Amino acid sequence: MTKFLPVLLGTLLLCGCASEAQHPSLASAQPTPASVATVAADDNLNAVAWTQTALEHDLIYQETFRSAQSQLLAALKDRNWDALPAEDRSTPYKHLKPAVILDIDETVLDNSPYQARLIRKGGEFNEADWAAWCKEERARALPGAVEFTQFAARHGIAVFYISNRAQDLDAATLDNLRKAGLPVSGPEAFLGLGTLLPGCDQVGTEKSCRRQLIGQHHRVLMQLGDQLGDFLSVLTNTAAGRVQAMAPYKDWIGTRWFVFPNPTYGSWEPSLFNNEWSTPREQRRQQKIQALRVD
Repeated sequence: MTKFLPVLLGTLLLCGCASEAQHPSLASAQPTPASVATVAADDNLNAVAWTQTALEHDLIYQETFRSAQSQLLAALKDRNWDALPAEDRSTPYKHLKPAVILDIDETVLDNSPYQARLIRKGGEFNEADWAAWCKEERARALPGAVEFTQFAARHGIAVFYISNRAQDLDAATLDNLRKAGLPVSGPEAFLGLGTLLPGCDQVGTEKSCRRQLIGQHHRVLMQLGDQLGDFLSVLTNTAAGRVQAMAPYKDWIGTRWFVFPNPTYGSWEPSLFNNEWSTPREQRRQQKIQALRVD
């Protein structure tokens, strides 16, 4: 999830919120009791309830990972096959070692218990609580993630994880991945926020430099994630800008790129209100309502 432009869904009912910007990067101001009372009770609560209880959620993950796995060996044999976007591919790749790249949060690890805690206590995302959750190393693997990554590893395909978790969470993240049954070849398999590529200027939490770093030595067969930023850089985070960024790669969806649903947070949310988190909560909510189609 992983990061991206700052994002945060309201947690409703009793709670504050949690978003992509704030989960795990920036935190928004604590809402007043009055503002909490006016937030509709169908935002983050419904998102987390669906994530944890809907069988459809698990089936989508299983279907997506199985589809990726069924095509992986054919991609391995095709020396012309590469899943890095053009801007991230600077090295000839036909004879490089094969690899797959996966996001971590809400792609291979399920952090919905953290979100549920926020809802139950009426809180919102903050770095301290998020770090504490990560250090518990209790996030479970999402359905199909272990089978897919273990299959790749057994066939000599390097498994890389790119995440925007803070660097002080590196050890806990690696331990959590191992405990969940996900293959970890070593510390180099995890490229967290702060991983540097000499000569590449990282913009915020964009993952482009880290994809380029992997691409220097590997032919990337597939990328899997829950945010557009897990696949490519989105230069303009507006509805139109996101469509434009994806346009050249639409045919890669379901073949080289595999996308998972995340109704809890994502860069899609601030794209609806000009990426202005300083805008009052109710005003942001009204802007999101205006973006809804009614026909």
